[in-house]
Order: sequence, then C-alpha cells, then structure tokens
Amino acid sequence: MQGFKAKFRVATLVAVAVWTGLAALYGLLKPISNGCIMTYMYPTYIPISSLEGVSSEKYGLYLYHEGWKKIDFKEHLKKLSGIPVLFIPGNGGSYKQVRSLAAESDRAYQGGPLEHTFYQEASLTPEEGGVDFDVAGFQLPNRYTSRLDWFAVDLEGEHSAMDGGILEEHTEYVVNAIHRILDQYRASYDVREKEGAATSGSLPKSVLLVGHSMGGFVARAAIIHPRLRKSAVETVLTLSSPHQSPPVALQPSLGHYFASVNQQWRKGYEVETTRTGRFVSDPVLSHVVVVSISGGYHDYQVRTKLESLDGIVPPTNGFLISSTGMKNVWLSMEHQAILWCNQLVIQVSHTLLSLIDSRTGQPYANAQKRLAIFTRMLRSGIPPSFNWKMQSQLASQKLKHVSMKDVKHAAAACPSNVHWTDDGLERDLYIQTTTVTVLAMDGRRRWLDIQKLGSNGKNHFIFVTNLAPCSGVRLHMWPEKGTSNSNLPLSGRVVEVTLKMVSIPSGPAPTQIEPGSQTEQAPPSAVFWLGPEDLHGFRFLTISVAPRPVFLFMKILFLLLSSWEVISNLLFLCDASISWMHHLKHT
Repeated sequence: MQGFKAKFRVATLVAVAVWTGLAALYGLLKPISNGCIMTYMYPTYIPISSLEGVSSEKYGLYLYHEGWKKIDFKEHLKKLSGIPVLFIPGNGGSYKQVRSLAAESDRAYQGGPLEHTFYQEASLTPEEGGVDFDVAGFQLPNRYTSRLDWFAVDLEGEHSAMDGGILEEHTEYVVNAIHRILDQYRASYDVREKEGAATSGSLPKSVLLVGHSMGGFVARAAIIHPRLRKSAVETVLTLSSPHQSPPVALQPSLGHYFASVNQQWRKGYEVETTRTGRFVSDPVLSHVVVVSISGGYHDYQVRTKLESLDGIVPPTNGFLISSTGMKNVWLSMEHQAILWCNQLVIQVSHTLLSLIDSRTGQPYANAQKRLAIFTRMLRSGIPPSFNWKMQSQLASQKLKHVSMKDVKHAAAACPSNVHWTDDGLERDLYIQTTTVTVLAMDGRRRWLDIQKLGSNGKNHFIFVTNLAPCSGVRLHMWPEKGTSNSNLPLSGRVVEVTLKMVSIPSGPAPTQIEPGSQTEQAPPSAVFWLGPEDLHGFRFLTISVAPRPVFLFMKILFLLLSSWEVISNLLFLCDASISWMHHLKHT
C-alpha cells in the first residue's frame, strides 16, 4: 500500500510539472493580438550578378520590384535611378522579408507625403543639437522626388545569433554588396548614356541600410569595416536589433565580436587630436546617423534594453524609439511582426523617402538634418512622462487648502484675464459613472465624487479633450467637507488644476467643402492625469465646460483606473480617438 501511494505521488507530481510546462510553452508561443494590419504586395526578386573577383556562391543579392506584371530583368536594371536601400535579414531570416517595406515604399512614393494635419511635429532636444539647428528654415518635403530601390542580401537563413564567425562572414558580404550596388548604378547609367537615353540626375554615393534583428548589428559592423568605401553608408535604421550585447551569448566569439564592434563605434565618434591635444579632424563617424526601433513589450526575443544606443552612438547622431511611441503606430509587436506591421511599415517608408533632398535627388548630406527628419517623422511629440513641475506645489496646496486668491497665482490656475463666473454655468450635473462623454459646450459643471467612483482600486483620473484649457474647460478639486478650519466658504477652498493639462500632438479639424456635408471634428489636443497621491484629501472633482453657444464637438473621457492600467489605457485613448477621426474622414 505504501508503495502505491509513493508511485501515485510521483505520477501526480510529474503530471503537474508536464501540465505547467505545456501551459507555459503555450503562453509563450501563442499568437499575440497586437492590432497590426497585414501588408500585401506583388513581389518580384531580381538577382544581381556577383562582383567580379569576389567569391559569393554562398550568398546572394536581389533587387525588389513591386507589381504583378512580368518584367524583363535586364531592361529593369537599365532604368535603375532611385535611392539604394539595402535590407539585411536577421537570425534565420530571408531576403524575401524585404517585401513589406519595399511594397509600401513604392505606394508611398506614388501617393506622396503623409498629411501634416493631425499632428504637431517633434523637434530635436538640446542634447541632440536642437539648440543650434535652424528649425524655422527646415521643412519636410511636400512631394517625393526620388523613389527607393530596395535591395536585399540572401544570407541563406544562417543563424547569425549563434556564432560570431557567422556574423563576420555576413559583415564581409554586406560590404561587398554595398559596393556591388553602387557599381550597378554606374553600370546602368553608362548603358543609358550609350543608348542615348535620359541620364539626368546624379549617381548615388551612399546606400541606406535597414537591418532586422542581428541584421541591424551587421549593418553597424559593416560601417566600421576597413574595406568599406568612404561615405558609402551614412544612414542606418534597425528594427528590433540588439546593439549593447547579443541576446544569448552561446559562444565567446559572439560576445567578443559585439564588444569589438561597439568599441570601434565609440572611438569613431571621438574627435581626433594629436598627443598635445591639437585638433586633427572631426570624428570618423560624425556623418553617420543610426536610429533603432524596438518592438516594445511584445518582443520577448530582443528586449528594448539591448536595442539602446546609449554609450555607442551619441544623441547628436541617433536615438532609440519604441513602436509604442511612434507617430501613427502606437503598437507593440513581436520580433517578426515588426517587418510586416502595416502601421509601422508605412511610417518607416515615408520617413526614408523624406530623407531625400529635392534639390539634389540624394539623401541630405547633413547628419543633423537627417536626424531631424527621423525625429519629426517617428516621434509623436507627446511628453515622455507625466511628472509635471507643479507636482510639489499641488501637494502643498492640498495640505494647506489655500484660498482661491492664492490659487489664482499658482502654476495650475488659469490667468486672471481668462474668467467666466459660476453664474454663466447652467445647472450642475452629478455624475454616477466612471466615464463621461460631453458632446457640446453646454455651459455645465459636472461633479464627480472621487471616493464613491474611486472604489475597487480605481484611483487614477484620466481626462482627454479637444477644448482649450481655461477658455474652453476648467478643472477644480474640492476638499472634503469639515476637514478645513477655514472660515472661508467652500468655493474659496478649491484648487484649480486646469493648467496641469499637457498638450498632445494635434491640429485643426479639416472641413468638408461640399454643401451640406458634416464638418470633421478636431482630434484630442490635451491630456490630464492625476494619481492617488494627487487625489488624496479631496472629495470632489469638477469639470466645467464654457458656456458658449458654439456647437463644437468635445469629448471628455473620465476613467478611474488601477495603477497598472494607466499607461496602456492612456495610449489606447489617444490612439482610438485619432483612429476615430480618420474613420470619420473617409465616411
């Protein structure tokens, strides 16, 4: 009997362990709903002959063509006159993964630049050289003058994340491929000239590199390769690529190669001087711009920390951005999905096309201009955090319950010249739900009971609107009754927090020109957030809408959320509002 019980316990333990392992494996491998739209294309891959004198039977180089019609490869190569872009696949990747980026780039070139209506454009920070950059004299293009010619290297699907030796072989071939691409443009130009065809425009002197996963690191390794021609590469865009170190260093050679390449990059951005400190020349890599795009929290293969450029590329020459914070994207995505996620692919395509100088037909030579374009096209302009400067001011006000006279001079109070009295408000409304939507400027004040609505751990307040702070909407926090010994009336002990609202990227609503058509509503222009430490000590929060007879749309979203829900829901609100505006535009 004892033996049976022991066997039963062992069998139970094994069954539980197997079930737990299978459940964990399923959770790791099951598809994640990321909100990405699939990208569709009609791909054709044109093989490019090997460079003379270089043995490349193992690997290959292809030119992508978008279109369902059959083409003559030789004739197509004769017409080669765009901007060369080389795609480098990652660990176990295929050259055919270029198809989404190449297809959308072709559509973007034909359709023209994105509308500049809905977003304010981000600018360079002081650390990135924004102080010395002439923002007023620089604008994004209003039309694209050159198309992108997408090339891709076929690395035979080798697992470059497993061995440093494979990475070195890939780097060697990518250098040869860059030279072969530039030589192909010269050959195509000579053929057109011999045949009397149009030969306007200049030949490209550099190739844009786009690398996925380990391909992004290979792109950087190729730039510091001793055989690479001078200025043959000046712009690198990496997608979910590890830069700091390999995700898993299975062999010492892998870690050593990463360390060696990164060390050369650090030296490449140092000013060259003599032993006495006399200036010799600018940094070797001063003309190179690198932008790293991470997939966010859904990419469990390469974490964002490894994709950072800190300590490798200075802020004046590159930055890291997550897909969750990219303009027009706002999504996290898996390691492979970043190659086909249509929202991201479209934004990247327009970004690369915007790098081309309309006067020369080639990418901007100035590194700061290229970095500024990446900043404007990829960054959303939304503040990176909600740590307002007046946080400590508000906390002290809550303890003291200062009078309205003092509050008027606080950072969160509206200016004295912007005033509309309570007499202008119609009857008050008392809200019983955690979500409020206001469809007109109705001149009413809405009361929200913080304690009643903030039950069950819902202790964060989020507010999104397209009304102007102070002139269109005002927010006040009211203390609990009986907690203050002040003889002032209750209206004199409120704290106004209107100016804690932070502007988010938006623009004026476009109007329908046709008679009788509906005017499109303005997208959200401000967001406001309060945490439990801000709400503590207050009983009510009021939302006062200006009493103006203007029938504009205003959407106010009030959500009481638990701590872990705040950021994801805030991004969802902004994204949903913007998506809704685009939906209205096309209906």
